[in-house]
Amino acid sequence: MFIAQELRKNSIAEYLLYMWQVEDTIRAFGCSLARLRREYIDHFDYDEERKEDEADWFGNLIKMMNEEGCREQGHLQINKATLQLLSELHLQLLASPKYPFYNAAYYKVLPFIVELRSRGADKQESEVETCLNLLYGVMMLRLQKKEITPNTEHAVKEVSTFIGMLSDYYKKDKEEPLEF
Repeated sequence: MFIAQELRKNSIAEYLLYMWQVEDTIRAFGCSLARLRREYIDHFDYDEERKEDEADWFGNLIKMMNEEGCREQGHLQINKATLQLLSELHLQLLASPKYPFYNAAYYKVLPFIVELRSRGADKQESEVETCLNLLYGVMMLRLQKKEITPNTEHAVKEVSTFIGMLSDYYKKDKEEPLEF
């Protein structure tokens, strides 16, 4: 909860990636708050009050995952809505002549998006979601200490830069609406 709050303020893309990881963490513990508390939260270097806050937060997420039918896969509606806002901003930035650097960054990553989609990525997902899925997938590979090819590393570097730029615009737009 505390990490999510900080990430949401500073980088919406990192927040989404973190929340996807939280969803997977919950699944790894069988959507059981008792197991999460015992085997995960109790190992945090928090005082008891913060551990209780964290457990309450996880408990609410578990309840939402159960209600929304995403115990096995998929994302919570709150995460989907955030992704939708980010995707809408992406399209607004692309359509505006006021953001040429964003457009340049987009056209730099477009070949990677096209390649990912040709390899079986869901063609219904937004381009932003395709990029985030790449970053999340590589993050999972790194956690598993699996090899990442130089071509994938290059794609990740470019996509990270692009998504970072989009996150920065999202933050600016929340502070003071951007003009399109």
